[in-house]
Amino acid sequence: MVIVVADDPQGWSSTQGEEDSRFISRLVHLPTLEPSSPQECKDFTKLAFKLSEQLGIPILIRLTTRVAHQGGIVKLGKITKKDVKPKFEKEIERFNLLPPNTVPKHKELHKKLEKLKTLIRKSNLNIVLNSNPKAKIGIITIGSAFNYVMDALEDLGIKLPVLKLSVSFPIPEKIISSFIRRLREVLIVEELDGIIEDEVRKIAKEVNPKIKIHGKNYLPFAGELREEHVIGALTKITKKRYRFSLKKHREKFEKLKIPKRTPMLCPGCPHRATFYAAKKAAGKDAIFVGDIGCLLLGMPKPLETNNFFFSMGASMGLAHGIKKVTNQKIIAFIGDSTFFHAGIPGLINMTFNKSNPLIIVLDNRITAMTGHQPHPGSGFTATLEETKPLSIHEIAKACGIENVKTLDPYNIKEMENAIKEFLKNDKCSVIVARRECRLMFVRKAKRQGIKLPTFEIDQERCKKCGICVKEFGCPAIKREGNVYYIDKALCNGCGVCAQICPNDAIRPSRLEK
Repeated sequence: MVIVVADDPQGWSSTQGEEDSRFISRLVHLPTLEPSSPQECKDFTKLAFKLSEQLGIPILIRLTTRVAHQGGIVKLGKITKKDVKPKFEKEIERFNLLPPNTVPKHKELHKKLEKLKTLIRKSNLNIVLNSNPKAKIGIITIGSAFNYVMDALEDLGIKLPVLKLSVSFPIPEKIISSFIRRLREVLIVEELDGIIEDEVRKIAKEVNPKIKIHGKNYLPFAGELREEHVIGALTKITKKRYRFSLKKHREKFEKLKIPKRTPMLCPGCPHRATFYAAKKAAGKDAIFVGDIGCLLLGMPKPLETNNFFFSMGASMGLAHGIKKVTNQKIIAFIGDSTFFHAGIPGLINMTFNKSNPLIIVLDNRITAMTGHQPHPGSGFTATLEETKPLSIHEIAKACGIENVKTLDPYNIKEMENAIKEFLKNDKCSVIVARRECRLMFVRKAKRQGIKLPTFEIDQERCKKCGICVKEFGCPAIKREGNVYYIDKALCNGCGVCAQICPNDAIRPSRLEK
């Protein structure tokens, strides 16, 4: 078995989490390979399968953002085809960790890891570049950080020995020991936490206690690693001057006031309408518990209807727990795919423990945020084969929820009234806010040759109240000076803005009638 994980050190490329998965690989004793290029991604995947089959344990391939986003020519080599029919082999002893097998199995795992170390030593996975027995300064690096190291050395015009690791667990002690034995200083460059650095410090106590080990004292703990970080560290260690001042460069750009670019819901997204209605109905003192998916984008201003979130399905349990200690109104938001994946047990728990938060399931008929993958309620499989769609409404009923309504979030007034009604109940209630993802709707309309209307703001009627921008926040509605207008290139005709305007100033574009 081969597992591929893509860590996102910057925390914005694809996720809000910037955790380092190598902590987990150590926790569960999972061998970990870290490629630095597209070619290595291919080669390491092939090797990982070979090692996994040979040792009978899973192998982790860890990428970071820059490796995942790289492009390049990849030599495939010979493509082998295996004519093997899958068959489950009953190996009860292999998978039985019950006593008295627990300790022997643990020992067996360590034997496999020692065997893996031997296999790695015989390979060229961990190599030394620019080898120089007389060098006093060296660099140890791994994964995407290797590319920054080589670029930095080239730009500085210096040549230092570099130990390029490709395996972060189990740590290759022997090659590290050999590399640092005669060095005076070593720089550890990795993304993101100082995991290799900590291991080198342990090894150095035995083989070279006087060596100066640099890493997170010069390199950042947070954010994506960049070449300038490595250049800055190397100039401090080698005393080599760079061709221009990085300090002045940073000071120059720090003076620029660049507005924060917060992620936002798409124009016409039905979730925006749901959040707006919920905020209006529940009031400022209500607690909004979020979950994973597009609904995370209800957190930034102006909606602010996602006070916090943790993990898929957590909104249910969090809302239940908070309701036990406060009389505040509580609304838990959860997406449709997350509901199927991890929300149902939480709903059963609320019925069982007589809890009464309001649950709003944002049902846009698809798993939108990760690329429009279908879920059990979509009505079709990943291969576009039609299948029976499961009803969130009926599942909620089956979980013992008596108060369930399925509503169209584009009908703001109906949504507001239902939310106000259900917040008064002494039992758990569920609203299924169902409206197809607007991106999918627009794509279907284009394929079918349907022209969608756009809306405009009547400048004579507009009182400049700013509700459409300051409270609703559709990215198609813009303000320049004291003039509010709708960008027709972004508007896709949902019409919700016309409902929330108190001055009846928003209407379908006259030019399209």
